[in-house]
Amino acid sequence: MRVFCLAVMTWLVAAPALAGEPTAAELLARYDAVMGPPTFESESEMTAYREDGSHRTYVMKMLRGEEDRFRVWFKDPASARGQEMLRSGDNMWVYLPSLKRATRIANRDSFQGGDFNNADVMRVNYTQDYACERVDSAVADTYALVLKAKSPETAYDVIKLWVRKSDGLPVRGEYYGTSGQLMRSAEFTDYKEFEKGYTRPARVVMRNELVKARRSELVIHAMHLRVQAPPQRFTQVDLGR
Repeated sequence: MRVFCLAVMTWLVAAPALAGEPTAAELLARYDAVMGPPTFESESEMTAYREDGSHRTYVMKMLRGEEDRFRVWFKDPASARGQEMLRSGDNMWVYLPSLKRATRIANRDSFQGGDFNNADVMRVNYTQDYACERVDSAVADTYALVLKAKSPETAYDVIKLWVRKSDGLPVRGEYYGTSGQLMRSAEFTDYKEFEKGYTRPARVVMRNELVKARRSELVIHAMHLRVQAPPQRFTQVDLGR
């Protein structure tokens, strides 16, 4: 696993642009490497806009460790302060300080009541979760991919992605349910070089296609790669500490 992660990161830094006509698998691996590096620490916020005109912003610290582990700390608003989320492999939990215990959550559950789901934020591993093929793109200067879920446990049944031909960075995503209905759409913007050789969209806007007045915006303010996190940081007993 560590060898694979190092290989992905080496390719990510050394070859930021895609040459020739890449395969669907290469494009998807590029997406995973950009949107979910093997290890990182970030400072971010998500603002959820609701149909009644209200909105709420969540300020977060995120940490991803080796072996596909992920942890989120909520700093604001006051009502969410002290809450944490944890993922280890296929398992996810939310920790509520008022209860002083963790409760299981699912990939498809809403992330803090917004329009991202838990997997959108805490599990970017499309290569493992989806079969992929390239299709004709109607968007200029992009490649288009269609992803089909390998398991009913995934967040979506079908995903369509558009990535830039110049460097493979994502432009747009569409997310479909079991009935084939479009549930969400995403716009990837504000491309930023967070570290030398590592550029990604700093802003992702997820629109609710079922309730048009709803959307959520995830903004990355800072991101550091290749962090070293002790394994115990990704255990239930460490939540709340």
